[in-house]
Amino acid sequence: MSELSAQQDRTAFETTRERWLRYLGHRGLAPAALLVLAVLFFLPGLTQVPPLDRDEPRFAQASKQMVETRDFVDIRFQETARHKKPVGIYWLQSAAVEASGLGADAPIWVYRLPSQLGALLAVLLTYWCARAFTGPRAALVAGALVSAALILGVEARLAKTDAMLLASILAAQGALARIWLDRGSQRTHKALAVVFWGALAASVLIKGPVGPMVVGLTIALLSVAERSLSWVRGLYPLVGIVGFLVLVLPWFVAIHLHTDGAFFAESIGQDLLGKVATGQESHGAPPLTHLAASLGTFWPLPAFAVLALPALMRLRRLPVVLFTACWVLPTWLVFELTATKLPHYTLPVLPGIAILAAVLLGRSEETPPARVWRLIAAGLLIVPIVGVAAANVVAAPVLGVWPSPPAAVIAALALVPGIAAMRAMAQGAAARALPSTLAAGLLLIVATWGFTMPALSPIWVSPRLAEAVERFAPCADPQVANVGFNEPSYIFLQGTDTWPTGPQQAAEFLAGADGACRVAVVDHRFEAAFLEALEAAGGGQAKSEVRVTGLNINGGDEMDIGLYATREAGRE
Repeated sequence: MSELSAQQDRTAFETTRERWLRYLGHRGLAPAALLVLAVLFFLPGLTQVPPLDRDEPRFAQASKQMVETRDFVDIRFQETARHKKPVGIYWLQSAAVEASGLGADAPIWVYRLPSQLGALLAVLLTYWCARAFTGPRAALVAGALVSAALILGVEARLAKTDAMLLASILAAQGALARIWLDRGSQRTHKALAVVFWGALAASVLIKGPVGPMVVGLTIALLSVAERSLSWVRGLYPLVGIVGFLVLVLPWFVAIHLHTDGAFFAESIGQDLLGKVATGQESHGAPPLTHLAASLGTFWPLPAFAVLALPALMRLRRLPVVLFTACWVLPTWLVFELTATKLPHYTLPVLPGIAILAAVLLGRSEETPPARVWRLIAAGLLIVPIVGVAAANVVAAPVLGVWPSPPAAVIAALALVPGIAAMRAMAQGAAARALPSTLAAGLLLIVATWGFTMPALSPIWVSPRLAEAVERFAPCADPQVANVGFNEPSYIFLQGTDTWPTGPQQAAEFLAGADGACRVAVVDHRFEAAFLEALEAAGGGQAKSEVRVTGLNINGGDEMDIGLYATREAGRE
């Protein structure tokens, strides 16, 4: 560790009067405290919330088909190639399914376990990254801010790539920080270099170029600031690149041969470059959208970052300032200039901001900022608390159902520590505000994910439809055709063999059952055409005895779906 970082290690939160930070901010205890905190933040709702369309069930269904077919090279959603992301997350989800012993039909929470693990690792690795620059107290604060961030809580509960991607990037950045800080010494860091290149390879297998982009831009700007590339020798680049290629090339070669180059044409030519040039899937937005969105998605970090901001110029020569600036600023600029914008895109820079804010707050604890900064921080802290608490009460009536009583009570209780945290922030006492902030955040997490979300039955069309088919079908394992409701969540829940089709084909499917156990699931928009085609195909007149209604959150369409079964095997 360099002399500057060692000096910083002695002073960050050294004189704090907050007992919780003095007791928990020890090298052996802080990681355990963060692990417990992260579990409390990430666990609620894991098993209660159904698959969230559309990305999550697409990932889960592709992993499910890997387990079913035992083909762990190609990535498919039913019969359609899914050549958007590399194979890493699909392998991890498949491994979770195999380890669970529940088989391919395992519930969605099993497929979410890699994201849970990735989020837990991200919190602990934030602490590890911060420890390169500061003591355990400031590192504990940084990890706590990351664990409470709303966007990481969302990604921890979705069977997608981003939580595990963040963990891999943090592992690489933590190793990079230590090698960079020790650039003037003659010591070697072979173990850190192995961590760096291994984590970088993992990031590529999980989400392609995002990890190398974040890490590469950090290295490039640090080299510009140092006016030298010599420190990069500490990464053992030649041996490291060879090891990196050994880890990532086998699958990329296999998928290239398996798809005759189609994977790269779609993943790079359409998915990656398409997102850069145009706003794909109606997710285009102007520059600075990420900055505005982060005031909510990064909560509670923005409030603490604002409180730390006045100390930035005074402490600008600290190594942590340069490193986190090289980490955060270029990556953020890239995402702001990219046409397609989604809230989770900026997740890789969240820990960098948290580390910088924690160190600056720890170094300026005795000199609170000016009143205007304190009031802005207090406002950024309390507004999302009030907004999420209100959403827990209002969301259900908007959808036409009663709100969850436990959710309403817990959300209201969150205002108590929220107001206490706001008052502490208004006084410039960040360390005093943090426990109340975490308490408010945890209560809102429990209310939202544990009670409100599962109770919003109108939007959970897919699980209710799958349950209706199970009750209505004349057998245990029917063949199912669906018309007008082809959401990935329904395919995942109903089964890989579910057939998305049109009304004419569904009518022929049902009329030509010839004793087979078949069910047609038809949305009301296509029902007239379906019934006409069914009669013409010799299926006779039919009437739906079971209907499922609700709201499709993708587009906001009102759904009214009828179920039709083969007459020969139908129930009385």
